[in-house]
Amino acid sequence: MKKKGFLLFLAVLFVSLSSFGLHKFYVSIYQINYVPEKKMLQITSRIFMDDLNFVLEKNFKKRVNIGEPIESEEDVSMMKKYINDNFSIKINGKQKQIHFLSKEIDNNVVVCYFNIKDISKINSIEIQNKVLLDLNSDQQNIIQTNIYGKKKSLMFEGEDYSGILKF
Repeated sequence: MKKKGFLLFLAVLFVSLSSFGLHKFYVSIYQINYVPEKKMLQITSRIFMDDLNFVLEKNFKKRVNIGEPIESEEDVSMMKKYINDNFSIKINGKQKQIHFLSKEIDNNVVVCYFNIKDISKINSIEIQNKVLLDLNSDQQNIIQTNIYGKKKSLMFEGEDYSGILKF
């Protein structure tokens, strides 16, 4: 009887674990921190490399190799343009320029670093993020902010790609 129970447990465990392998998550995460002493927003994005390459190829009609050994400067330029066209921030109702600083690869995730300078005070922040939303209907872009020590979040999906946080 114990042997049958153990075999049943193994069967359930196998089915459970194998079902996780079949489901793909479509999530990107953006962390936005305000550093008052530097008068700067620091932004970090985490986007799955395969999804990013796929959407860039779809938009630019060209093979793209972000994160691959054969990555080119043109690949990075296309990535910057795509993100710039699909991710924007308004502070206190005014559009701000987002500066791309660098990127790195962490396993299969492209981690990008940005900033926005010369921000003396934040009353409101309006974020528009359409990155990858045109790729997959299940895509979710999660925005996490830490402004004046207050942590707030937004989630964008489908046609819902903008939101305002007030401080």
